[in-house]
Amino acid sequence: MRKGPSPFNIASITLGLAFLYLPVALLVLYSFNASRLVTVWGGFSAKWYGELFRNEALMGAAWVTLRVGIIAATVATVLGTLAAVALARGGRFRGRTLFSGLVYAPMVMPEVILGLSLLLLFVALRVDRGFWTVAIAHSTCTMAYVAVVVHSRLVTFDRSLEEAAQDLGCPPIRTFLTITLPNIAPAVAAGWMLAFTLSLDDLVVSSFTSGPGATTLPMRIYSQVRLGVSPEINAACTLLIAAVAIGVLIYALAAKWRTMRELRTEAGAIARPAA
Repeated sequence: MRKGPSPFNIASITLGLAFLYLPVALLVLYSFNASRLVTVWGGFSAKWYGELFRNEALMGAAWVTLRVGIIAATVATVLGTLAAVALARGGRFRGRTLFSGLVYAPMVMPEVILGLSLLLLFVALRVDRGFWTVAIAHSTCTMAYVAVVVHSRLVTFDRSLEEAAQDLGCPPIRTFLTITLPNIAPAVAAGWMLAFTLSLDDLVVSSFTSGPGATTLPMRIYSQVRLGVSPEINAACTLLIAAVAIGVLIYALAAKWRTMRELRTEAGAIARPAA
């Protein structure tokens, strides 16, 4: 009997991965291009990273993007977690279906519609567009993704632990903080990272809701790419890819460490009575 993947499967996987990551690999490669022409290889050089850090416009946009991402991800995580708890622990309350649809609607709604509706809202409320309007808009758009991640963890979480704590007299809020939240912490962290990544990447909603002094990095890159791709843009995109990759790697290592710790705890609990 043949063992392992067939040549057809290997070729399919190779072509699929090449289709996904070959453009990214070319972008990273040309970020180290010594030539000013991005399509002509002139040798290996890291000088464009130095030029990037001296480019005040790009660095200012990156700083705005980072601050917006942290604030939006934090707000979206709090609101999305509360929405997930209401859906998972709220029972069959009146309007549950409507509430669920409203929470998840931003995931399927076109970003152009979201951006335009938020723009009209800020204009109607006479709110000057700027840094905080972008942060609020990103929180609104990413909250649904956090709710999905946390809700999927809550429905698989052993509720008997919460019921046991409440039977012993623990108030609901303290039960959530001491029992529920530590057990769903990996899902909450994953939701935060997902919201942060989506905020870093957003261009459409930011274009509708930003104002003077609140240009994000995707907006700055898009405005420069229309005039031609420069090696500094390749370097900025490479740093973004590296930041996301490092975040994913840290989360994977933390999840693996947590799984190993739980396995060691379970093994110790099984071995203790036998001793």
